[in-house]
Amino acid sequence: MTMTAKEIRESFKEFFRSKDHLIVPSAPMVIKDDPTLMFTNAGMNQFKDIILGNAAPKSRRVADSQKCLRASGKHNDSEEVGHDTYHHTMFEMLGNWSFGDYFKKEAIDWAWEYLVDVLKLDPKDLYATVFEGSPEEGIERDNEAASYWEKHLPKDHIINGNKHDNFWQMGDTGPCGPCSEIHIDSRTDEEKAAVPGAQMVNKDNPQVIEIWNIVFMQYDRKADGTLEPLPAKVIDTGMGFERLVRTLQGKTSNYDTDVFQPIIQVIAAMSGKQYGQSEKDDVAMRVVADHIRTIAFSITDGQLPSNAKAGYVIRRILRRAVRYGYTFLGQQQAFMYRLIPVLIESMGDAYPELKAQQTLIEKVIKEEEEAFLRTLDTGIKLLDKIMSDTRVAGKKEISGVEAFTLYDTYGFPLDLTELILRENGMTANIDEFNREMQKQKDRARNAAHSDLGDWQVITEGETKFVGYDTTEHDCHILRYRQVTQKNRSFWQIVLDTTPFYAESGGQVGDTGVLVTEGGTINISDTKKENGLAVHITSDDLTQLDSTLLEADWMACVDTEKRAATAANHSCTHLLDEALRTVLGTHVEQKGSLVTPESLRFDFSHFQKVTSEEIRQVEHLVNAKIRANVPLTEYRDLPIEKARELGAIALFGEKYGDKVRVVQFGNSIEFCGGTHVSATGKIGMVKILSESSIAAGVRRIEAVTGARVEEMLDHLQDEIISLQNLFVGSHDLRNSISKLIDEHSTLKKQVEEIQREKAASLADKLGENAEVIQGVHVAKARLPFSPDMIKDIVFRLRGKYAENMLIIIGSVFDGKPMLTVSASEDLTKRGIHAGQLVREAAKLIQGGGGGQPHYATAGGKNPDGLPAAIDKVLELADL
Repeated sequence: MTMTAKEIRESFKEFFRSKDHLIVPSAPMVIKDDPTLMFTNAGMNQFKDIILGNAAPKSRRVADSQKCLRASGKHNDSEEVGHDTYHHTMFEMLGNWSFGDYFKKEAIDWAWEYLVDVLKLDPKDLYATVFEGSPEEGIERDNEAASYWEKHLPKDHIINGNKHDNFWQMGDTGPCGPCSEIHIDSRTDEEKAAVPGAQMVNKDNPQVIEIWNIVFMQYDRKADGTLEPLPAKVIDTGMGFERLVRTLQGKTSNYDTDVFQPIIQVIAAMSGKQYGQSEKDDVAMRVVADHIRTIAFSITDGQLPSNAKAGYVIRRILRRAVRYGYTFLGQQQAFMYRLIPVLIESMGDAYPELKAQQTLIEKVIKEEEEAFLRTLDTGIKLLDKIMSDTRVAGKKEISGVEAFTLYDTYGFPLDLTELILRENGMTANIDEFNREMQKQKDRARNAAHSDLGDWQVITEGETKFVGYDTTEHDCHILRYRQVTQKNRSFWQIVLDTTPFYAESGGQVGDTGVLVTEGGTINISDTKKENGLAVHITSDDLTQLDSTLLEADWMACVDTEKRAATAANHSCTHLLDEALRTVLGTHVEQKGSLVTPESLRFDFSHFQKVTSEEIRQVEHLVNAKIRANVPLTEYRDLPIEKARELGAIALFGEKYGDKVRVVQFGNSIEFCGGTHVSATGKIGMVKILSESSIAAGVRRIEAVTGARVEEMLDHLQDEIISLQNLFVGSHDLRNSISKLIDEHSTLKKQVEEIQREKAASLADKLGENAEVIQGVHVAKARLPFSPDMIKDIVFRLRGKYAENMLIIIGSVFDGKPMLTVSASEDLTKRGIHAGQLVREAAKLIQGGGGGQPHYATAGGKNPDGLPAAIDKVLELADL
């Protein structure tokens, strides 16, 4: 009987549980505390701190099923998705790890046992690759791995692989080593007889694919490129879940399995099409089916679509799916949000966070879809204009720069641009487009590039954080290194003991100093990298006496900033509780930013928070501040006990077996940040703003303590200043209201005078119009506003319906403007006001355009207006 996807996932976990592996949950797909990654793109990401030696493993043997995303950077599969049968943006990676325990023999033997003995794959269809070696680096062929494979496979099924395919490394520096890939040949017997599978491995044949990669981390690559043996060798394996399911279910495409088919069938029903009938339609359905998983999981992990970093990646993925639905599946309205129920039915058991956040996921996706459909409409109108201008210029090819602007600024994809152009007998300059795309990639690469020096180790050891109890502590420097980023150099320092809080959980890192006799190091920030607290300084450590680096130091946190940050962080907890009280228990934190100056709190709620509700929230929080509720803190609390307390956890956060819980009365939350000892130390809170940041997600910005006092001082000063403007008035509000009424009355009187003046000027311009080649030309230079000029022009058009060309140069607030209008009969004879203005505006250092009968252009050079007016006449052949 064919195994289902759910059964296959569980069988993998059960197999490695039987081999004494600890089965751990998937880490969030969105990464928050690693500056080198936006998304989990491999199963090993959550273990980086262990692999790098920054943390001790809970178990030396671990296995899991990890949700991953590859849609940006080096590991980018997004453009292949939908067009082939085995690439995905979001996928599951089945993996097992050994941290200094077993190595090559066991990893290879167990992989074989699981695939052949448990899953019953045919050994004749399996191939293994081993690293062929690298003479220039002094690395021989991985004969050890090959010898273990020879116990299971004939030698012609063991293939040498090059450095690209069979040598894995985490980055330019750090842990690395050879790897061994397992490939399966799923071709027909006739195809296998014609060409042996060994010749098809790593040749991009969709039926001869890699299903499992076993990495043997045994080296540490230094900044100069040299390799040193890794003290504790690591096994890191990754098996593509979707590819494995396809193999076991006897399919030739991942999309034909029960992982994707339920979603695809709903898409087919929505579009009135049948999967398997049209390749273009099938590609579109595969794109949508893949992308809806990526988008939904990203939202559950706390990453909403946006215009920055990880949010931008998710927005581009969503828009790619919408565009395929729009172009090939006839989906002119939002439709992807309606796929969430079938996704939950398929994956909700393995990932219950999907069901828990279903409403939010659907609302966010629906709003994003609707926004992009409006963008598509705008893009089509812009492309229509570009095509029209190109035809007028006598060309059939639009520039690649214009195509790239549509793509980059308006999110309008190139292939849709090409499709519309083909329908209109036109093309785009693709080479030019590609050059613009490459420029953008180069800019992004240069902006993100960092040169990391090797760690200079003074003494071995691990960092102990003591910042919950003290802001000063003696310490020693364990290691340091220089980092160069965006032409700026700074240093990273790791201490054995530190009171400095490293940025995480929305709270910024501490600042302060390291002090010793004869030296001071200024710490400008503290960040967490791969679980390691890194202290950042711009001070050049090479200028310090080398003996000082080994000295006893005192780490001193800036206590004023720490206290302000702690007050703001504690206030976010009180805000969370108050919002749930006022708005309902559906409120969930979706993000926060806590600095010494202010706080920002994002939460789920599906409508604007009213002024009355904001005031209720403020009053509840301030009442709790005045009550001076003491902090109750639980450290290293078993996570089950924390849940029994009713502690609120955040979706998308990775928690260990033991957690820290922060409690202020009824406010109980999982939290690793710094807090006040009692709520009275917050002082007071004042909410500055409430706004929407995405569908179903609101944002509150607020200040506390001294910042509230500063704000109240400023408000009081403003009121006094206003009162001084109304000397003798005892009712400021009534005085301002009276002034507004008087202003409105005067404004209406001025507008009436302007209308009379415009009518008079229009009459004079019409009477004084010069007749040139039978055309009445009314031209003038006037010092009036654009609105008044428009009024004059349309009065003239109303009075002179034929043979009238109006050219007015005006200057208002120092800015020149050129206005041209042609009567309908002149436009039929070929006079186009928009084209005349666009060319003549160059003489006032500006640009513009418009319709055939009316157009305007602004500029920078008022002195060029006379020449611009003459240029219009010249272009009109008058």
